[in-house]
Amino acid sequence: MITVDHPRYKWIALSNTTLGNLLATINSSIVLISLPAIFKGIHVNPLDAGNVSYLLWMLMGYMLVTAVLVVTLGRLGDMYGRVKIYNAGFAIFTITSVILSLDPFDGGGGAIWLIGWRVLQAVGGAMLMANSAAIITDAFPAEKRGMALGVNIVSALAGSFIGLVLGGLLAEWDWRSIFWVNIPLGVLGTIWAYRSLHDTGQRRPAKIDWWGNATFAIGLTAVLAAITYGIQPYGGHTMGWSNPWVLTGLIGGAAVLVGFGVIETRVPEPMFPLKLFKNVGFTSGNAANLLASVARGGLQFMLIIWLQGIWLPLHGYDYESTPLWAGIYLVPMTIGFLAAGPLAGYLSDKFGPRLFASGGLLVMAVSFVGLLLLPGDFNYAVFATLIFINGLGGGLFAAPNTSLIMSSVPANMRGAASGMRATFQNAGQVLSIGVFFSLMVAGLADSLPGTLSTGLSAQGVPAQTADAIAQLPPVGTLFAAFLGFNPIGELLGPTVLGALPPANAATLTGLQFFPRLIATPFHDGLVIVFWMAIAMAVVGALLSLLRSRKAPTAATGTVATGFVAHEAEVKAELADAQPFTPATGVAEPLDHAKP
Repeated sequence: MITVDHPRYKWIALSNTTLGNLLATINSSIVLISLPAIFKGIHVNPLDAGNVSYLLWMLMGYMLVTAVLVVTLGRLGDMYGRVKIYNAGFAIFTITSVILSLDPFDGGGGAIWLIGWRVLQAVGGAMLMANSAAIITDAFPAEKRGMALGVNIVSALAGSFIGLVLGGLLAEWDWRSIFWVNIPLGVLGTIWAYRSLHDTGQRRPAKIDWWGNATFAIGLTAVLAAITYGIQPYGGHTMGWSNPWVLTGLIGGAAVLVGFGVIETRVPEPMFPLKLFKNVGFTSGNAANLLASVARGGLQFMLIIWLQGIWLPLHGYDYESTPLWAGIYLVPMTIGFLAAGPLAGYLSDKFGPRLFASGGLLVMAVSFVGLLLLPGDFNYAVFATLIFINGLGGGLFAAPNTSLIMSSVPANMRGAASGMRATFQNAGQVLSIGVFFSLMVAGLADSLPGTLSTGLSAQGVPAQTADAIAQLPPVGTLFAAFLGFNPIGELLGPTVLGALPPANAATLTGLQFFPRLIATPFHDGLVIVFWMAIAMAVVGALLSLLRSRKAPTAATGTVATGFVAHEAEVKAELADAQPFTPATGVAEPLDHAKP
């Protein structure tokens, strides 16, 4: 057995945590791309009004739970051992993968089975995500930490895109296989973790902050659940933001989160150490991370809709095969992540992380501008180049940003800091669905009804029927495109289609009609979405440049470049922040010399 002092131990820690992060993030996107096959397999029509909630919760439940729990689980790692929590997470993740693949029900029961067990699987995923960065930070010395975090974090980000390709391939075979793929790797990773990983960081006995945990979980769940239902139609409105339950969730959840903040300033041992936010590097790094996560998550959804609902059918791909090909055509973005991420981590160790983090978001913003200028039926070579550039930007940002955050906290707070970082990232992904779907629906609402009514009438559909279909909430059309589903035949029904000339009926239900119909309205919504993404990326880039007013100087003996300068800057910032040790009530000395 290799001990923590062995030269190879840090590479074992990096390898295992990278596998854990990869599995946890692949599992999120693999379901995203496989939803058409899953709903077909359990015999649920995703376009029925009553089934929209199943779709949303299968999509967002995993991300919501991980966003809520990562801080608590990171804090528990600080208290009881990061490796203990991490190992338990690997085991839970693997066991629930087996149970998910055994779904015995059809219809709504089958959907509830999947949603419920994915929630428990998300607990295991949160344990992995909350503690992996902290385990690496403990294992690696400061001068190599950026590279190690780069590999780990980029694996997590790339996992979300690898899952798209893998899910498309496996869904073609059997929808249950998207859960089978986790089992052998999960068993291997669990046994490996229990045998090889050791806690090397500082432990501090403390009491669990029950009130903080409860208010944080309730408040964040209420807000994110309200966002989930806010994008659904309500009372004749295209969206549900006027729904009393949605408003209650948003306002009440925000109020509970304010109460959570007050509690955390009063309790002796808070789960969410707000004093860390006195550090400029920690605060600006997390703010940039949140904005980048929202922009990146929104991009992923919009590109899937664009490919599955419009571009692929226009180029002759059957709707049943669009999930697979959408994943394949997004591979350049994954390549960009994999190419830039570890390299950015290595270079940030030498030259400092701020410029890389900021420059990465600016590169992303440039790619958003390029995507904004593309027509609905684009040239794929141009599209592939732009999403590759976007992947490069994301890779350049990820590792240096994580290095900024994790190196700006005391050694015994790294678990909490890792959980807080993951919370901002996961909450950003959930927010991206609410924000970008809402913006897209708003854009569609202006132009889709007229386009839909005119297009249907031109094919001989009675005006009354065409107008009625045109007035349906645009979110249904958006979900149809997202799932690679042609809804025209279902909306019209066999009676209307049977009364039309055969050529017109064939046109309406063919590959070309629906994509061409929604291409222009979709692009109208896309303009709004991409402008918002550009703004978020630029603001995040500016935040990444913020530093402490006490910059290191030559007089302090600080080397002016590289990670050493960053470490000195961190110490200066933390000297102002005076990290608090609840157990003793006194300021705690920093230990950045520890691996």
